[in-house]
Amino acid sequence: MDLATLPAWAWIPITLAAAFAQTVRNAAQRSLTSQAGTLAATLARFLYGLPFALLYVLAAQLLPAAPLPAFHAGYFGWVAMGAVAQLLATAFLLQAMQQRNFIVGVAFSKTEVLQVALFSTLFLHEVPTWLAALAMLLATLGVVLLSLPAQRGAGPDGGSGRAVLFGIASGAGFALSAVGFRGAALAMPGVPPWLLGGWGVLWAQLLQSLLLGGWLLARNAQALRAIARVWRLSILAGAMGALASTGWFTAMAMRPAAEVRTLGLVEVLFSYLVSRRIFREKLRPAERWGLALVLLGLVGICLQL
Repeated sequence: MDLATLPAWAWIPITLAAAFAQTVRNAAQRSLTSQAGTLAATLARFLYGLPFALLYVLAAQLLPAAPLPAFHAGYFGWVAMGAVAQLLATAFLLQAMQQRNFIVGVAFSKTEVLQVALFSTLFLHEVPTWLAALAMLLATLGVVLLSLPAQRGAGPDGGSGRAVLFGIASGAGFALSAVGFRGAALAMPGVPPWLLGGWGVLWAQLLQSLLLGGWLLARNAQALRAIARVWRLSILAGAMGALASTGWFTAMAMRPAAEVRTLGLVEVLFSYLVSRRIFREKLRPAERWGLALVLLGLVGICLQL
């Protein structure tokens, strides 16, 4: 296979792998949040991911089909947009996950799918096909059903309302992040997607580490010491975060961001299965329908090839 290209279908396994890595990263970050705080856990996701992103880029550049990209201001502008939006989205997601349970924070952040379709249309002029739009609607409806409270009448009590707000804000941030990374890939035509993925994550996490790390150093240096104390968990979060982000960036260099993020909803299924495995609870009817709709949406988006 020519290393300069990837098969048209390669974005599917790349996205699935990224979603799985992100599920592990979310679990690690949730534990970090309880031990070090939200902002410190957010920084760990970026700072401890930097060495892994650098190793990937160095290894990728050694390949024969990997010329050094000619970076320019437009590319860095898109990367900066994606990096800042992702930083804010991650912080909102961790706050949402603290409000209730593991699945709620992840699930409500997936309003991102519809938002990324809107932002992609506005910023990149990438209008989804009718099949892609239908798949996005079905998958999003499935996520909503999965997020319904177990007891009738349950609402914002116990932090659920705040979880919804933080989740939606996280979704908006992740949507803008996806658009930024997709825009960066489109600004570098002729560069292999797997190389764009590595460089994009390296530049983005460098900026994120400098911004958030500098802010915490000035305002709350104790947070830096906190993630240093739990360095094993921080390394796990960073490694899985770098792996997930490299997968997302690579896939979005190949396909529109809305399609990649829709398939990325498989992360909700992964998270849901992890949650059910731990608590050994039976599926409610609404949850069965939710899972079915998410799966149907994922199949629909894969038919875009």
